[in-house]
Amino acid sequence: MITPADLAAELASANPPVVLDVRLADDYEACHITGALNNAVFEVACNERFPAQLPDKARAVRLYGASGNSLEARMAVEKLQRAGYTDVAELEGGLEAWLEAGLPNTCGAPLPPAPEVPEGRVLVDLEASRVGWTGRNLLNKHHGTIAIRSGWLDLAHGRLTGGEIVLDLTRLDCSDLSGTEYHAVLIHHLHDHDFFDVARFPEARLTITSATHLEVGTPGAPNLHLAAELTLKGQTHPIEFAATCGLTPDGKAAAQATFSIDRTRWGVLYGSGKFFHRLAGHLVNDLIDFEVKIVTG
Repeated sequence: MITPADLAAELASANPPVVLDVRLADDYEACHITGALNNAVFEVACNERFPAQLPDKARAVRLYGASGNSLEARMAVEKLQRAGYTDVAELEGGLEAWLEAGLPNTCGAPLPPAPEVPEGRVLVDLEASRVGWTGRNLLNKHHGTIAIRSGWLDLAHGRLTGGEIVLDLTRLDCSDLSGTEYHAVLIHHLHDHDFFDVARFPEARLTITSATHLEVGTPGAPNLHLAAELTLKGQTHPIEFAATCGLTPDGKAAAQATFSIDRTRWGVLYGSGKFFHRLAGHLVNDLIDFEVKIVTG
């Protein structure tokens, strides 16, 4: 670590260090230490840019992020040390501490304002949204997608309060068998009455009945507990699961969740050890896993 005062002294010396801002480019443009270079540590190409920006691995490099509570500079220090740079230090307190000390900075285009928060009922973007499934037995698994026919979310003050997703089971796909002769065989099997009886029940419906918001404090963690009703094969049963909901950078509401259901509750009994004996290689796990990503239009 190096303090803002010590870094300022180094920059005024005859052999100043290279200063590297490792935040996002728009944060850098909004405000940075005067003379600092930018290389966002979150980007995959970060390491590839080091040789051009820092050709001398023995020269002092000083890195900073947003504040002492954000770890981007610490990540960059480790990357540089692993790449063979020998004199690397993190600015204590990051840019926040530098600005509080009143030290030289350059400000440019301000960050764009936060997007407008959507309100009311918003339709689901069918192209951007996705429902994936995974089914297993003891040794193997298959996975694929189910097309979304329609859907909407209800929002109040930017928070999810309800919604509904209608799935088109006639457009069920198996990704791992795609392009093989077995794909049609498995899809026919899943469409058959042994599984989802799609000729009689071409749709499945997930209706959110309540949403409890969890105060998690950090983006990316599950922040909702959802209660819902799943209608499948003509039967409706309640389910509950955790989800993560938020806004995309362009202001669209988005939610994602991963959960499992016991298919036998909906009368999907084929290969279940609860109902059949001596299944041998025809045993199929009762649980089906779903990965759901919903983005509004």
